[in-house]
Amino acid sequence: MVVEDDEDVRTLVKATLADMNYQVISASDGPSALEILRSDRHIDLLFTDVVMPGGMSGLQLAEQARHSRPDLPVLLTSGYNEEFVSARPAFGANLPLIRKPFRRQELGETIAKLLN
Repeated sequence: MVVEDDEDVRTLVKATLADMNYQVISASDGPSALEILRSDRHIDLLFTDVVMPGGMSGLQLAEQARHSRPDLPVLLTSGYNEEFVSARPAFGANLPLIRKPFRRQELGETIAKLLN
């Protein structure tokens, strides 16, 4: 599942992952993603932007997702600088992060590692 508020980025990531033979579900914000995560849909990985509008960050989404799906791998992404990212709360510090802009190969390798 890809959660990204920027429609262009979300579309690009979905297309990139589809080219890698992944089936992709997407959402534009945390609350929409939570609805999907609370359903019975099969989801192998949550890939979410750290900073999103709508009152729920990617970190908050990941934390809530882990309540209902404790074994769900989570990959964070952010275009913010290193100081911002390193100031993440303790929960987020334990989650892998891929910095924007990322390369296709980097994304593919990171996701493959998390799924294996």
